[in-house]
Amino acid sequence: MTTHKKKPGQYLRRDVLRLGGGIALSAPFVSRAWAQTTEINMLAWYGHGEPDIVGAFEEANNVKFVPKYYAGGDNMLALIAQSPPGTYDLILSDAEFVQQLNALGYIEELNAADYPFDDMLHPDFEKFPGHWADDKLFSMMVRGGHLGVSYNTNSVSAEEAASYDAFWKPELEGKVGHFDWHLPSLGMMSLKNGNGAGLWDLDDDQWQAVQETTMSLRPQVGGFFDYGGTFNGLKNGEMQAMVGIGDWITGVLERDGAPVASVIPTEGGIQWTESYSIGIGSEKADICKQFIQYMLSPEGQVKSAQMAAYPGFCITKAGRAMLQEVDPKEAKRSHQMEGMPNDPIALIKEGRIHYRDIPQQQSLEDWNDFWSEYKNA
Repeated sequence: MTTHKKKPGQYLRRDVLRLGGGIALSAPFVSRAWAQTTEINMLAWYGHGEPDIVGAFEEANNVKFVPKYYAGGDNMLALIAQSPPGTYDLILSDAEFVQQLNALGYIEELNAADYPFDDMLHPDFEKFPGHWADDKLFSMMVRGGHLGVSYNTNSVSAEEAASYDAFWKPELEGKVGHFDWHLPSLGMMSLKNGNGAGLWDLDDDQWQAVQETTMSLRPQVGGFFDYGGTFNGLKNGEMQAMVGIGDWITGVLERDGAPVASVIPTEGGIQWTESYSIGIGSEKADICKQFIQYMLSPEGQVKSAQMAAYPGFCITKAGRAMLQEVDPKEAKRSHQMEGMPNDPIALIKEGRIHYRDIPQQQSLEDWNDFWSEYKNA
């Protein structure tokens, strides 16, 4: 009988598919025949509670995720505000909203020793902005992605897509769409105006200029879409370019052979970052902690990168290494390989990526009010 041994750090495709392995999947199946299934109420973006992400964890731990899906941090906060404490055990939020979750008393403190900070791909991920308060951890980053120019490759060249100016291309009149959330789109307009790292910290003149730039794009715009509408608009060719998104949508279409792509233009791009918190008053904090640990394990990171709803970047070294081993096609497609020109970690190191944030000198209501005005113009 021949025994095949793996080198340290080497993974095989079957390693990701089997139920064993990973922090959370190692628990024995004890008395599963009679034990009652534990329900975990999750508040998250669409896809995070689906079988391709949580199925293996559910089976190994005799739990069932009950997801409530939202789109946009404003909607997330509204849903929590309307619910009694303890309603949501696990909250997936965009990183820029963690401070508000904490300030409003919606989330529990986490024990930093429970999570693999020494395995993070970039030092910024270790003390990610807003996730800590007074050296206490309140949310754990699990994945991210980049936003830039998303376009149909038959209508926009790679050279044109290297600038946000592509959205103003005359031939795209009526064929430019917006993902209907103000933060990513207005952030891109701020980058186009040259605000760089200060894109969220706008004085009155800069904010006025961003509004004027945005309004100048209005004749190009053919619609404002939710996730499904954004996806379908690009898929059927109704929209030839889309503002406010990135590979998290075009990547799904690209996997299926659609002529679409997303790039980070010369003016810079924006990183969306998703993080898990445990809801205040949850009686299931221990199993929620195990699930967060699982999503940060190599297996969990690979599942996140392959998510059927929308892909994301690995944030741990072990997760990225495993992705390259078991799914090199996806690792290459998403540039999650050292030496590739759009390697997401290299882009951060080059200063071309700015973490998404909330307005510093205006309120979210100011930006949302303008967004409503823009949509109705």
